[in-house]
Amino acid sequence: MNNYEIADQFSLLSKLMDIHGENSFKTKSYSNAAFNIERLPAEIATMDDAELFNVRGIGEATGKKIRVLLATGKLPQLEELIANTPTGIIDMLQIKGLGPKKISVIWNELGIESLGELEYACQENRLVTLKGFGAKTQESVLQNIVYFKQNLGFHLWAEVEVFGNSLVAQLQKTYPDNLFSLTGDIRRQNETVEYVELVTDLDKEEINEAFQETEGTVVEYEMDDCLLVKMPGQPRLRFYLTDKAHYYKRLFTTTGSAELITAFECKYQIPATPASEEEIFTANKLEFIPAMLRETSGILDKAAENKLPTLIQPKDIRGIIHSHSTWSDGVNTIEQMANAAIIQGLEYLVISDHSQSAFYAGGLKPDRIAAQHQEIDELNAKLAPFKIFKSIESDILSDGSLDYSDQVLSTFDLVIASVHSNLKMSQDKAMERVLTAVRNPYTRILGHPTGRLLLSRKGYPLDFKKLIDTCAEHKVVIEINAHPRRLDLDWRWIEYALECGVLLSIDPDAHAVEGYHDTYYGVMVAQKGGLTKTHNLSSFYLAQFEDFITSRKKR
Repeated sequence: MNNYEIADQFSLLSKLMDIHGENSFKTKSYSNAAFNIERLPAEIATMDDAELFNVRGIGEATGKKIRVLLATGKLPQLEELIANTPTGIIDMLQIKGLGPKKISVIWNELGIESLGELEYACQENRLVTLKGFGAKTQESVLQNIVYFKQNLGFHLWAEVEVFGNSLVAQLQKTYPDNLFSLTGDIRRQNETVEYVELVTDLDKEEINEAFQETEGTVVEYEMDDCLLVKMPGQPRLRFYLTDKAHYYKRLFTTTGSAELITAFECKYQIPATPASEEEIFTANKLEFIPAMLRETSGILDKAAENKLPTLIQPKDIRGIIHSHSTWSDGVNTIEQMANAAIIQGLEYLVISDHSQSAFYAGGLKPDRIAAQHQEIDELNAKLAPFKIFKSIESDILSDGSLDYSDQVLSTFDLVIASVHSNLKMSQDKAMERVLTAVRNPYTRILGHPTGRLLLSRKGYPLDFKKLIDTCAEHKVVIEINAHPRRLDLDWRWIEYALECGVLLSIDPDAHAVEGYHDTYYGVMVAQKGGLTKTHNLSSFYLAQFEDFITSRKKR
């Protein structure tokens, strides 16, 4: 069990205690423990008791509970609360805008114990009768229930990719004479995935045999040549069955989107028994289209003209842009962040701690900015030729202004402007706010443009064409935030941004050195939009990046 899984257990314990009206001091202590566990630089499983019990916010009492959890896989106190809580009440914790205290009121005063009952109560205008609720809250809860239901059963691509690849490897090991490939959404690197889909020439009896020893697993027909496998605690599996002769045809038709396959079959011919996917393209005089690009029919025209882009690769990232240190809400010091980047062969690091309005994240007041810049100067002298750049993730305030005076903003090498608060906006308000920030002469990068959290929060509505046009006019880079819950800018707007000459930047928004790995997810989703390394700021070599800084420090 890793730290994130342990933190989830204590977070749930805190919330359920709150719902049941238990001691608020204890509730808060478990919430703090979850917060601190998630930010530990080392895995708890590798720590001895002395180390663990001395961690701030954990202590001996909570530490002993963690040891029980690691030994048994269960927290007895949590298990008891779960047993005494309707499943529907726990489901409500997934609904944005409903905290434990509101859920407690809904449960105790209206007797509601499921999402279906809650949705009906909203439609019947019953929540407005409760203290602390109003018409706007009720409407927001109703919309978020609908959003939750639409995404039920979906997973982040980052969460299923490792599982999917390991499953293929295990099946290949068990059945060395058979063929297995991931297909569908997971192969196309879509941000969210409902099923882990595979093509195989195993027959249905062998698939049943492969999974029969896993307790609680159900194998059922979806169609004659398609099986669904439901395993406890894992994404649902969909197996497309075929024989060896038709394997690559089946792989091709299940990989591409419905739009692409329909267009392909209208214009081209799929060989009956191709020996590879490549043969399908060469037989039709088309350049090979990588799986992640097989979304829209327009890609076929580019393949016919031999004009497919040379897609960016993980190895093309030369520096870390957008990272947080212990100066705000990061886990590691600037020096630790820099050394981790050096070990990975990177050339530079852009430290972009939170600005002063983000008080909840330890945002930097002007005096602390000056002190941080002094530390960066000292580290640059020590670590050369590696270079650390002075940046800030400035909150875009409600009126679109940035979080500091021009005098303070001028001290940074670059400013990343992001919205973090008051996210419920109409499109007109969102556009006014964001465009004002884009037009600010100190804004160099627009951070996570929509504020979305995949499967949790839609983000505020934007007119993307107008936004991208304005970024082009003011030479503002648009971030592709690589955190797997963001992946924002959405890949569907990358092509238009490139057409407009807008530079993009794959940034991990790292709050710890481990967060650097998120650039991988950013690259994977950027490939879908056709991004090349020449149009990605974080692929610039150090000299190029320095030129970018000096030529545009203030537009």
